[in-house]
Amino acid sequence: MGAKHLWIWIGLLMATGCAGKRAKQEYTKNNSQKQENMNTDTAILAGGCFWCLDAVYRQMEGIVSIECGYANGKIKNPTYREVCSGLTGHAEVTQLVFDTSKTSYAEILTVFWRIHDPTTLNRQGNDVGTQYRSGIYYHNEAQKEIALKSREAAEEAKLWEDAIVTEIMQLECYYPAEDYHQDYYTNNPDQPYCVAVVGEKAAKFRKLFADKLKK
Repeated sequence: MGAKHLWIWIGLLMATGCAGKRAKQEYTKNNSQKQENMNTDTAILAGGCFWCLDAVYRQMEGIVSIECGYANGKIKNPTYREVCSGLTGHAEVTQLVFDTSKTSYAEILTVFWRIHDPTTLNRQGNDVGTQYRSGIYYHNEAQKEIALKSREAAEEAKLWEDAIVTEIMQLECYYPAEDYHQDYYTNNPDQPYCVAVVGEKAAKFRKLFADKLKK
């Protein structure tokens, strides 16, 4: 069990469920309206705890909507508890819908390589397990080509001292996570894991990518 889970079970997680659900519903409604009359695309990324990527990309210009979920596992409609067992094969992922006139798949991946550690196999920090693996799950050949070139560029730039172990695979399946996981950092900013881990990554994004912040 990773550090995240220790904080989850000692926190008042379920007490935030209703608030998280209402926030998700309002966010979905507002962004459904925004998506009208714009060209969008979708990216699915895994980089450890999905709360982290969720919090990071909500700050990025061009991101229209975000959903935490589970991808490329062996069972249908997994629960969080099942995924945390490490036995289902799913990765915790973030699904990003973005406005292609304001950002691109390549730009999203540029952030991805810097905002988490892509060199640690099946772990991020103290969170250990296959559900925390680093991954890019593409929808088509165009995304696959961009992802492979992006990984090659990150390796050539020596962004990390160790070798990158991020898997780049076709998306086989995706299931939304429970409502209380959606926009978790905004709804639970004082939760210990959010303070110690999620908030740090959100701050790192603001520092490294000030030019990509939402206006």
